[in-house]
Amino acid sequence: MKKNRTKNCLCPLSALKISIALLALGVCAHAKDEVMISPPVNNLQNLVQEAYSKFKEENGGKNAQYIPYLASVPSHLFGVVIATTDGQIFAAGDVDYGFAIESVSKPFTMCLVMQEQGEQVIIEKIGVEPTGLPFNSVTAIEELKARSVNPLVNAGAIASVSLIKAANADERWNKILDFYSKLAGEKLPLNEEVYQSESATNQHNRGIAELLFSYDRLYCDPLEACDVYTKQCSVNVTAKQLAVMGATLANGGVNPITKIRCLDAKYIPKILAVMLTAGFYDEAGIWSWSTGLPAKTGVGGGIVAVVPGKMAIVGFSPPLDESGNSVRGAKAITYIDESLDLNLFDGGK
Repeated sequence: MKKNRTKNCLCPLSALKISIALLALGVCAHAKDEVMISPPVNNLQNLVQEAYSKFKEENGGKNAQYIPYLASVPSHLFGVVIATTDGQIFAAGDVDYGFAIESVSKPFTMCLVMQEQGEQVIIEKIGVEPTGLPFNSVTAIEELKARSVNPLVNAGAIASVSLIKAANADERWNKILDFYSKLAGEKLPLNEEVYQSESATNQHNRGIAELLFSYDRLYCDPLEACDVYTKQCSVNVTAKQLAVMGATLANGGVNPITKIRCLDAKYIPKILAVMLTAGFYDEAGIWSWSTGLPAKTGVGGGIVAVVPGKMAIVGFSPPLDESGNSVRGAKAITYIDESLDLNLFDGGK
């Protein structure tokens, strides 16, 4: 810690804020395909550890109960990760524990659809408006003209799966899993227990798929789309891997670890816009108000927030609030966001 202090004896956090501010002014060099930053290593690690320590005893919320497997995951698990756009990883807690990605998968399938077919297909065949209703709402399908509404609710996510170019279910699923693995920089596995648990309880999603199909807003067999979507949500990911996936979005579509381009940079603003307006279930408004960061959350306990050009922040812990968001994860990300003045709308900092 002392080695990183300036001659004026700035505290580590103050020094870090100055560093981030200088980055925003363009002090650091930018490569053609990726945005490079050089944050003070010890300070970011200390901040992640601080966020972990501050909220590890938080006992609010409870595990998702409607999926038997998720209800059984140890509720004490908690991990916090920052992954920067120059490939640095800062982590504390249970960051190597594999958990079900669940709805955090949704923006990444949206990425694949756009990479295959361009951004206009999302507007024309799914939509991008928030529903103002629960993420699995059937009422939204019936009442809203777009039907599928946006890619981050269940209806829109199932529609996204149906848009993947594939001759059959296996090809559709393998393309999704391969793309996620490319974003993470590591081969990601299917959690067979989660998949079986969700398959036995996904009658509601099957109904959503059939309803979308009746409105010509689903683009493959409904049961196939629902099954592949269930597998998508059952992908196992660690907090570290999820952070790299988020950092790939922060880095203009280039994986900061492997340096492989996964997604054209021109699609990133569209993806982050939908994440900001619809990524936090029924709390998207207050999340945007409080943090100013695009994010996606899932009932498996994971949350990924993206700071364009700089980093991704991940919080993982199974106990959820009433809207389905990780209690510890949201608090840890908010703490880091506020500590570094990362709010995208606060242009004065």
